[in-house]
Amino acid sequence: MRFSLPREVLLKPLAQVVNVVERRQTLPVLANLLVSVKDGRLSMTGTDLEVEMTARADVADAQPGETTIPARKLFEIVRALPDGSQVTLTLNNERVTVQAGRSRFTLATLPFNEFPAIEDLELVERLQLPEAGLKELIERTAFAMAQQDVRYYLNGLLLDLREDSLRCVATDGHRLALCETALENGVQTRKQIILPRKGVLELQRLLEGGDRTIELELGRNHLRVRRADVTFTSKLIDGRFPDYEAVIPIGADKELRIDRELLRASLQRAAILSNEKYRGVKLELSPGQLRIVAHNPEQEEAQEEVEAQTQVDNLAVGFNVTYLLDALSSLKSEEVTINLRDANSSALVRAADSDACRHVVMPLRL
Repeated sequence: MRFSLPREVLLKPLAQVVNVVERRQTLPVLANLLVSVKDGRLSMTGTDLEVEMTARADVADAQPGETTIPARKLFEIVRALPDGSQVTLTLNNERVTVQAGRSRFTLATLPFNEFPAIEDLELVERLQLPEAGLKELIERTAFAMAQQDVRYYLNGLLLDLREDSLRCVATDGHRLALCETALENGVQTRKQIILPRKGVLELQRLLEGGDRTIELELGRNHLRVRRADVTFTSKLIDGRFPDYEAVIPIGADKELRIDRELLRASLQRAAILSNEKYRGVKLELSPGQLRIVAHNPEQEEAQEEVEAQTQVDNLAVGFNVTYLLDALSSLKSEEVTINLRDANSSALVRAADSDACRHVVMPLRL
């Protein structure tokens, strides 16, 4: 096997797959990338047995073959080479030589037939959607996923596929983020799958903007995302996601409409004197005004008064300020609305001009 590529062309597929490779592995070969050259096409695959990523690039004047190469060493070498370098990889016996100008590196390999492949996808459904649309859904919801929760089904992102829409939903039990987009060709019967946290983060890193279309393939136990230059495959979490629609407050008729950036800046200032453990702030509503109050165990206090469109009088609710700030950061509109029912109810936070993205934040007793 032999191929040669400019450093920048080789670095992109390497960077896409190297993050999948864990620093600690159960098998030595999992520290390596499967590198294959066939029919003028280079493919590189990394896996941790849960997530698999394959990136591709065209190569001219290449000799076919395949092997496995230490992932992080190869990535660090190529990244450290000067811009504009022409990088040549040559496999000789059980060693790979990486050469660029006067730099030369020899790496040990492992046999390609030891590299584990994710089992075949039992295809259940296939659909296409804009890459930018999926990227936006994930970015606006993924922050609400749980981390290492014993309720393992919360350590991931729900993809709720319907006839005409795709919803992404995440919750950690204290807050919930929901965002949806319309689909031209959805699924005939509603399907729900849970993508694990690592798969979500890798997919988020992989997806780009623009108007390209990507293909989603749903299997019984896997999700595969195909793009011209890369294929992403992840195992799914085998569990039942909570009935998230039951969490969205109904009858929350007390509404507050406010400038998003103004509210965000006020919350950030008040948060400086909030309790470091509970991060609590109290929202006090009165006609035409929102008052934000924060206390801490040192008896310090922060108060912010902000103009707001509301007719609500004499209502005070406590919230974790971090959860409110995360929700506001994920919304892009100039104004947001916050709907409440009473002092013990969750807050529904959304853009003033759209219901596509909704955030639910549970109250705190302060």
